[in-house]
Formats: sequence, C-alpha cells, structure tokens
Amino acid sequence: MTSPSAPTVRENGTGTPLVLLHAFPLSARMWEGQLERVPGPAGDDAWVVAPDQRGFGAAPLGDGPPSLDAAADDLAELLDRLGIEQAVVGGLSMGGYVAMAFARRHPERLAGLILADTKATTDTDTARANRERIAATVLERRSTDLLIEENTAENLLAPGTDPELADSVRQMIAEADPAAVAWAQRAMADRPDSLEALAALEVPAAVIVGELDTVTPLDEARMMAEALHDAELTVIPAVGHLSSLEAPETFNAAVRAFLKRLKQHGS
Repeated sequence: MTSPSAPTVRENGTGTPLVLLHAFPLSARMWEGQLERVPGPAGDDAWVVAPDQRGFGAAPLGDGPPSLDAAADDLAELLDRLGIEQAVVGGLSMGGYVAMAFARRHPERLAGLILADTKATTDTDTARANRERIAATVLERRSTDLLIEENTAENLLAPGTDPELADSVRQMIAEADPAAVAWAQRAMADRPDSLEALAALEVPAAVIVGELDTVTPLDEARMMAEALHDAELTVIPAVGHLSSLEAPETFNAAVRAFLKRLKQHGS
C-alpha cells in the first residue's frame, strides 16, 4: 500500500491548468511522463495537476456510495483549493468517465476536454455483471489478486509491450485497495450515457486512442469526436488502452498540440 504521507496530488509547471485523471485501477503515478514533459522546456506551457482519485494512491476513499458524480465533485473541490477557476480536464479510461461527469456537473469550470482511451456509452448488461463480480470478489478476498489472475495488466496493454512497463502496471494494480476497486467498479457500472452531454459542450476537445485498444476501441473514440462540437481525434499506432504509458512522447505531443490550439482559440 502507498504510504499515508505520499501526496494525493502531483503537480508541475505553470501556465494553462491541466488536470489529468488516472485510469482504473492505477493512481496518479501513471502520469509521471506527462508531469515531466507536458509543461515544456521552460515549464510555463501548462500547470499539470494529477490527483489520486478516491481510494487510489494516497487518497482516502471516504464513506459515500459509489458514484462518478462524487468523483467529479472531488475535482471541483480540488480546483477550489488550488484557486483554479477553469481548467482543461483530461482523463484516461475511468479518468475519462470522471472527466465527462465533471463536464455534466460543472461545465462552467471547463476550459477544454481531453478524453483518452475511454467511451461515452454505457456498459452492456454483461459488462455490468462482470464489474459486480469483480467488486464482490475483491471485497470477499480482501485482495486485488483477482485482477492479476485475470491478466488485467496484459489486457490494458498492446501485445509485445515492454516487459518493464507491464511489470510497472502490475505493481500499481497490486497496490490498489480492494475497497476502492469495488467502489470504482460499481461507480463505473452505474454511469449514464454521456454523448448528449458531450454534444452540448462548446469548449474545444481532444480525443486520443490507442490503435490496438480493445477495452475502449477506436469506434468509441470516433463516436465521442463526432458528438463533440470542436474535437480533434488522434489515433496512436500500435498501442493499447494505456496509450499515455505505452507511447508517452506521442501522447504528450497530442496534448501539447491541443493546448496550443486552445490558446489560439482564446486569442
């Protein structure tokens, strides 16, 4: 488990506030490459903020019922604490679900939206049942071993991924709190369709997806890009669901290009 003294929010740089929301069942540690590179050589292109989400990393789970809306409200409170009126909000996978919940609940706080390897549609009945199976099992066992047994890391990454990266992802999964895993699975199972909410947004957006993502595939990314008022779609070749980890330089270039477009949009 992560030390209680570990930070719940990682940040670097100055400039445009950019919040990055991590995937399930990882932590803000997955954004190290973005924290280091996205702010640019002088560090003034972006203020990158990467929080641990409820129950993951060093963040407390709290006692509220499973809800992505609660996670979105956590982000609004974080922006208040940091003195940020508006931010670009980006999320990968589960982080994307939270980013869309934030867009629904706090659209006035949104300066731009980045959706990576995620989807706006709801789960199928089969997917919901599988989430409940995982939630119940990890709580019963008081362990996240099931996620390792079912090759979660391998499913999140493209075939042939660097073994060191795969080991790093497995380590983050092993560190996850079973209660947080169950909470997040149930929150994700209950999420609404967000396509209508995306269509209502007027801020610029970017959609990024790994070409080989089988968890939230390219068709889902296209659907989001088409629903959004002002979105550009970036497909990263030969990578899977965790595109920011598998191809950080390409991912970062897409994010930096979006931030540049955002500045031009506002000028």
